[in-house]
Amino acid sequence: MVPGNRVSLIADIELPRDVHVYSPGVKGYKPIELALHPLAGIELSPAVYPASRTLYLKAIREQVPVFEGRFRIMQDATVTPSKTRDAVRSVLDADKNISIGGELKTQACDRTLCYPPTAVSIKWELQVRPLDLKRSLRAIQHRKSSE
Repeated sequence: MVPGNRVSLIADIELPRDVHVYSPGVKGYKPIELALHPLAGIELSPAVYPASRTLYLKAIREQVPVFEGRFRIMQDATVTPSKTRDAVRSVLDADKNISIGGELKTQACDRTLCYPPTAVSIKWELQVRPLDLKRSLRAIQHRKSSE
């Protein structure tokens, strides 16, 4: 990726059969949350969660929004230099790596038991490359129609 580009960070989650986690917006329960650590030069968009399904908890006669099985949480990140000189330097500098880390916080439950809330550390490694300022190959350059 080059400065100014956006990348989607993806957390693919697969829960065991008959296990669920609560979706954001649930009342009275701890929802799953992708919580990324702020990082200078990286602009984070809000996390995007899939559509939840409603689970009826017969024992307590309650309906709750949950995720089950396989699902994906996505969050976009954009490399954004904070100052003009940083922008120019980032375009011309050699390759560099950026680590974006955070936690996936959740509380899972099955048919009979809710487990203690937990957080799992997560990390993405991004390689930021300078813009390619070389001219394109002659064979693929735009030419005037009279040539």
